[in-house]
Amino acid sequence: MKAHINLLVFGATGATGRYIVEQALAQGYNVTAFARAPTKVSIKHPNLKIHIGDVLDYASVKNAMPGQDVVISLIGDGEKRSTLRADGTRQIMKAMENTGIKRFISTSTLGIGDSRPLLSPLYKYLLVPFILKHAFADHEQQEQYIEASQLDWIIVRPSALNNGLQTGSYRHGFTATEKGLKLKISRADVAAFMLKQVAIDTYLHKKVGISN
Repeated sequence: MKAHINLLVFGATGATGRYIVEQALAQGYNVTAFARAPTKVSIKHPNLKIHIGDVLDYASVKNAMPGQDVVISLIGDGEKRSTLRADGTRQIMKAMENTGIKRFISTSTLGIGDSRPLLSPLYKYLLVPFILKHAFADHEQQEQYIEASQLDWIIVRPSALNNGLQTGSYRHGFTATEKGLKLKISRADVAAFMLKQVAIDTYLHKKVGISN
């Protein structure tokens, strides 16, 4: 059945987005990778299409929507003073609403909103206030936009990302009082978890943390 499901992936050329594309193709999905620079999409596959566009340009975002079943977003701008996550997400959701696509799976980050108590002291008192301040503010606004939408949304909040192997061994759906988290996870595991949300409703309209 997956061969008949069309996924549109924003942030497809990013560090985690590449895993999404690779794993989705391996699982039999039809994938459209939305990218400003198509040359950054190194994967070649008969079920992969590339849509050239800018996530801040509504017309190019909307033009990517026809025929899609599920939209996955991993957009971001690192630690820069930017509102790309929030502004880009608004364009994506507006296009989805105007084309009738319902399921939206987006990354955020652990430490946003009610998950803040899970952060280590290093993150809570040094990295977030001084280095990640703007990125966290962008994520906060992004989540607010998503929650206010009428879409079938799922927000995935991973802990610190690394390029480790896909293990399938991680915790998810925990509360802000969870103990013993390592607060790190591989991008490959995050990608696999996000793809699982394509077809299940366990975390529909929820913000779900994921971490080792």
